[in-house]
Amino acid sequence: MKLAEALLLRSEYQQKSENLRNRILQNLKTQEGEPPHEDPNLLLLEFEEISSQLTRLIKQIHRTNALALLPDGRTLGDALIDRDDLLKSRQLLSTIVENANEADYRLTRTEIKMTVTVSIADFQKKIDQLSKAFRQLDTQIQGINWTVELAE
Repeated sequence: MKLAEALLLRSEYQQKSENLRNRILQNLKTQEGEPPHEDPNLLLLEFEEISSQLTRLIKQIHRTNALALLPDGRTLGDALIDRDDLLKSRQLLSTIVENANEADYRLTRTEIKMTVTVSIADFQKKIDQLSKAFRQLDTQIQGINWTVELAE
């Protein structure tokens, strides 16, 4: 199985696990004399099986991320951390630009005027650089995901 397929399966298991959790909680109580729509004990057994499969799969994904290498020599795990760092930095700079661009509403000329203390153009340029670096790294990661086999 390719790593990308395992990532899709992980997502499926996570969704199924959450769905089972909700179904268990919905069937814990009924009106007196009424049976539950589904047996919570059977649902719990199914949840435990899915949870066990999910745990095994996540361990395999982590092993694969530690072993797979990008062309620049970084492990896939390190590249994922770098990608997350690029995303966080880009999000912070975008928030700064959004806040700096907010209109300054004054009702009269005597009210305090607010001024921007940063260069929005410089921040926007940095956002563009981070976006490009993110896209390039993400493309490499996605390529590796579809070529590398899942570790046992």
